Amino acid sequence: QSNPSASATMPPPGYQDSSAPVKGGVSTAGAAGSGKTEVNQLYFFLNGEEKIVSAPRLQPQSTLLQFLREEGLTGTKLGCGEGGCGACTITVASYDNDRKKVVHKAINACIAPLCSVDGCHVITVEGIGKIESGLHPVQQRLADAHGSQCGFCTPGFVMSMYSLLRTNATPSKAEVEHSVDGNLCRCTGYRPILDAFKTFCPATGESNEEPAHGGGCCKEIKDGEIPPYAKTAELPFPTQLLPENRPVAPLKLEGDICTWYRPTSLSGLLELKAQFNHAKIVVGNSELEIERKFRGSNWEVLVCTSHVQEMNVISASDGSVDFGATVSLNRLKEVMENEVATKPAHATRTYTAVLQQLRWFAGTPIRNAGSVGGNVANASPISDLNPVLMACGATVTLVKVTGEQRTIPVRDFFKQRLYRQTTMAADELILSFSVPATTELQYSQGYKVSRRRDDDIAIVTAGLHMECAKAGSDYTIANAGFAYGGMAASTVNCPKTQAFLQGKPLSHETLKAALEVLKEDLPLEQGAPGGMIEFRRTLASSFLFKFFIHVMSSVAGSLVADDEKSAGAPYQRPPSKGLQHFKETKNAFLPDAIEGPFHVDGGVGTAVKHAAADIQVTGEAQYTDDIPSPPGTVYAGLVLSTTPHARIKSIDPAPALAVKGVKGYFDHKSVQGSNSLGAVIYDEEVFATDTVVTTGQVLGVVVAETQQLARMAAALVKVEYEALPHVLTIEEAIAANSYIGDECKIENGDVEAAFKTCDHVIEKEVRIGGQEHFYLETQTSLLVPGEKDEMTVYSSTQNPTKTANFVAHVLGVHKNRVVCKMKRAGGGFGGKETRNVFIAMACAVAAKKLNKPVRIFLDRDQDMSITGQRHPFLCKYKVGFNKDGKIVAVNAALFSNGGCSLDLSRPVLERAMFHIENAYLVPNMRVTGRVCRTNLPSNTAFRGFGGPQGIMSCECYMDDIARTLKMNPDEVREINLYPSRGGVTHYKQLLVDCHIREMWANMKESSDYTKRLAEVEAYNAANKWKKRGIALCPVKFGMSFTAKFMNQASALVHVYTDGTILVSHGGTEIGQGLHTKMAQIAASELGVPLEKVHVAETATDKCANTHPTAASVGADLNGFAVQDACQQINKRLERFRMTKPQATFAELAMAAFLDRVDLSAHGYYKTPEVGYDFVAQKGKPFHYFAYGVACSEVEVDVLTGDFTILRSDVLHDVGNSLSPSIDIGQVEGGFIQGVGLFMLEEMVWMKNGNLFTKGPSTYKIPSANDVPIDFRVRLFEDAPNRKTVYSSKGVGEPPLNLATSVFFAAKNAIAAAREQNGEAGAFRMDTPGTCERIRLACGDSIARSFADKDILPAGSW
Repeated sequence: QSNPSASATMPPPGYQDSSAPVKGGVSTAGAAGSGKTEVNQLYFFLNGEEKIVSAPRLQPQSTLLQFLREEGLTGTKLGCGEGGCGACTITVASYDNDRKKVVHKAINACIAPLCSVDGCHVITVEGIGKIESGLHPVQQRLADAHGSQCGFCTPGFVMSMYSLLRTNATPSKAEVEHSVDGNLCRCTGYRPILDAFKTFCPATGESNEEPAHGGGCCKEIKDGEIPPYAKTAELPFPTQLLPENRPVAPLKLEGDICTWYRPTSLSGLLELKAQFNHAKIVVGNSELEIERKFRGSNWEVLVCTSHVQEMNVISASDGSVDFGATVSLNRLKEVMENEVATKPAHATRTYTAVLQQLRWFAGTPIRNAGSVGGNVANASPISDLNPVLMACGATVTLVKVTGEQRTIPVRDFFKQRLYRQTTMAADELILSFSVPATTELQYSQGYKVSRRRDDDIAIVTAGLHMECAKAGSDYTIANAGFAYGGMAASTVNCPKTQAFLQGKPLSHETLKAALEVLKEDLPLEQGAPGGMIEFRRTLASSFLFKFFIHVMSSVAGSLVADDEKSAGAPYQRPPSKGLQHFKETKNAFLPDAIEGPFHVDGGVGTAVKHAAADIQVTGEAQYTDDIPSPPGTVYAGLVLSTTPHARIKSIDPAPALAVKGVKGYFDHKSVQGSNSLGAVIYDEEVFATDTVVTTGQVLGVVVAETQQLARMAAALVKVEYEALPHVLTIEEAIAANSYIGDECKIENGDVEAAFKTCDHVIEKEVRIGGQEHFYLETQTSLLVPGEKDEMTVYSSTQNPTKTANFVAHVLGVHKNRVVCKMKRAGGGFGGKETRNVFIAMACAVAAKKLNKPVRIFLDRDQDMSITGQRHPFLCKYKVGFNKDGKIVAVNAALFSNGGCSLDLSRPVLERAMFHIENAYLVPNMRVTGRVCRTNLPSNTAFRGFGGPQGIMSCECYMDDIARTLKMNPDEVREINLYPSRGGVTHYKQLLVDCHIREMWANMKESSDYTKRLAEVEAYNAANKWKKRGIALCPVKFGMSFTAKFMNQASALVHVYTDGTILVSHGGTEIGQGLHTKMAQIAASELGVPLEKVHVAETATDKCANTHPTAASVGADLNGFAVQDACQQINKRLERFRMTKPQATFAELAMAAFLDRVDLSAHGYYKTPEVGYDFVAQKGKPFHYFAYGVACSEVEVDVLTGDFTILRSDVLHDVGNSLSPSIDIGQVEGGFIQGVGLFMLEEMVWMKNGNLFTKGPSTYKIPSANDVPIDFRVRLFEDAPNRKTVYSSKGVGEPPLNLATSVFFAAKNAIAAAREQNGEAGAFRMDTPGTCERIRLACGDSIARSFADKDILPAGSW
């Protein structure tokens, strides 16, 4: 298992024993003149076209994704490089010799070796449909169902579904949801994607839709309108690849640093193993690619066992399922599912246990590629599968290079408590496995808890097996097998517990005693790797408890009380469904208008799909890294600090410069302009000069011929440091008095006097965790030098003007010499408002020095480590209230972790202070705020921009009030809501058109809140180990940039003589549909169908001096600017319309042109009457407010902390929607991102200042499995906002905050468990509400045996 040292120059004797067609890459030259044939080329098909790849292009360490993108197939995206996000999903078809048929599998191209596709048909998103040739049904239905927003993840989803259809043309809804378990989307909230794909399911008579109230549903694909799917129209499997035309032959593929062997027989494999004892065995490459990427591992010899026939067989008999080591995890899943479906239930309990683990084992593409043997040999201490194999008595057969075989129990394969060590000898390989069936009184279960159910590594996992014996009317335990992962350095057995149970009666008393013995088997000391000690120990005991209840319920239901039976029930989740309702306003326009707006097809108020939906589903939408490289392009790799605070003693780039293909190293000494930057003040450096203030700070940039080479060379730069003291947390910063800027304050009323009049006063605090943006497209830029100091910057940014200005700043040239262009971004969420700038600046220095185009695309781990996140907050609050629940006074102190520089931390903090009362009238309020300076990367803007932290802090003290008074928290919320008229905020802004009380009442009625609350209470009374909670939460969100000067925008509109329109504006398209809305405004204003309007890329030479697309006001500002430009043109066209009322727009345009009328106009808008003075504490920070209410119902597993959102109803105020289907998508996507913030996503920093959660393997955003099972979204009707364009409201940020309803529904469920366990009353729960926090808060005896009542799981703190 170690790195190889043997040379990879000669094949072993007798390696080649078959021949293959010359087209397959056969050479008769042989090895060392042996005269034997060997295949030394790859032969496969790509989208129906034959491909032959050989050296030097063929390198065994290259991935399939690298090859595809080099081929110009850029629809397949790089999202993470570790098979965790699904953006790179493609379909690989191959002939399965075991099943004698062609199979299609979804595969992660980012980790699949190029060498692995020999003899396969590789199909990418471009191969199934294009705009020119027509969209594939999967593509068409996804586009029509509004399932693509930013579009970066879309090709991966398309190919996952395509792969499923090639296997099963009529999948069930559950199969559809499972097929995308390896795909992540940060924009949509998944509902529209799932809806689109479920149209391929057979009709069941069920419907997700109810009559729309006065409007429509945002689905454009409806029953009866969908053409049937024809599987026969798909790309055929090339006959050239069938075994009768191309027999499988061994491969030897030599690269510059590695040689790839692919034997086709066991004897050939053993001969290779004998010659190259330290060769690395590879099948799916899912682990090796991670080792290569994160640990810098490389191997001289790779041996792929995918075609060894003896290791690919699988068979089932009455006594067992037997399978070779190379059998994929999904193939094993298929066979065991068939066994469970066709055999008696009592005989397949071990198979059920295996399936319980495989269901949540990684994602579908990983299970398609990864093998059982690879998983076992990897010997991970947190393996999902190994504990079940150990516990159920499975065996593994090992084979020596001599051919000698031995079979041992899997439980004896792992060296106990030794990290990744096995009893397999150096000259042995895993050949096969055997999993036994069960008898009538044998029981097996698999258990796993992770941060997220789908595609996540386990925190604790277990396989538990028990055989019972009947003793009269009672039952005893004949024997037991218990194995756990996540509790030691290896998967471990529990010998003491197993021995204790033998012969014991099956009873609660035995269970209670066994739980005590289990503590001896599974000790876990504080400080153990992985942390979460109390939680992990609690889970281990909880699994045993659940298993005992399961067995007792199965053997004799009378052994278990009815209210305890839920503990033993395996997790079940039905397919999700959704409802969306809105009211179109398109008919509000006069059909005979002269100046507009006009009633046109696709105009304002019409539910249209995203303007780029079709090209996004086909993979033809171009993102920054998809732009073809100009001639001479080189690539940048950042040299980053590895310590959080230190003086730089020396930097030696010589090792990097010595690498062939490296073009140069550049740092602060190379800067011709200024080395300083900053979003508000210049408190950062492009390149560190003498001191680093955070891990991941840029020291320099290495430029090389390829991106991989640049990254590798950058890692070779040697840096010596002198360490300095560092501060990482808010608490450390407070203790060290480490702040950025002064304290800011807002005060209204007499707070201290009010406290003296209150019936109750409480003082508490809460921590609000940070959040990673996890835009699917990481930071990327391309800088192209021009003549006379010109520089064109292509960047994935929300802020083209700032990007261009700072590039000019670092180059020392005038701003008019630098142009930034941006077509679209694969997500942003605030993370590309300022933090892309320093990356572009560093590359600009290199581009200027070399006079060559320079491009960079950050790896996911690097992006997450250096670009900052949402600010963690600490809120300390004192609240005074009366016995009726009415708030009297609040004194709150907010502290944010700003990181190492100011960036946007001050305005983020200010917005949190503005939202500290959420939607409630607080007559006396004082709120102060401080930005803490720490040695973390500078935290930055994120959707909500401080609002979520302020709103969550508010909802926490509202919850504390209710629990102190023993009232329903929702009742306390309702009592304190702002009035419909006359409400004034703590910053003295009058609320006009405040809809919150009306919306609250509407939601209570439409969600059946009162009825469901009673049902929840009844459920909780009947179930001890599963609890439910329901919560209503409001939001009031201020809409404007709080910096007055930023509330302006411009646009440029051109009318062409054929009647088409070109719009340029200062906003950026990051998935939110801004370009679509701008096109709809132009269409309505000028009176042309939507298809006549095109929105050009955002460019600073079209609209200069723009502001970032942020604060949810992109449509407000740019929409007014577009409208202004169109109205100018309309005034010029007015006389032509009056004289030719029947003329087409093209005829009007031509007439005006011939009359020398300017058909272009520059529009401009500035928001009136906004701005707030913190010193004087007066002003109007917000132009208007958006309101919303959500009702969520959550079920919590008390024993594991796992939660399921049973239902969420969302009612949101968007005024008169510009584009209802776009706005529905924003509401859903924002809500699910809020679920991530408040429930799932946890940043974990190590004490050395390095980020631990820096990729999809460790950081978990919501997946499709985390959406509400029943998700109902409505746009609030008949509430026009007269202050904005077409009476609309911004929508991007406010809905995120409605996910507080999920957090407090979960907290209500926890409260029910605590009350049952004697811990009623107020309790603290920080965010995110992870399974760890939920489990340890429930207050049961198991949890309390490991954790104190007031434990606060550390999480990222």
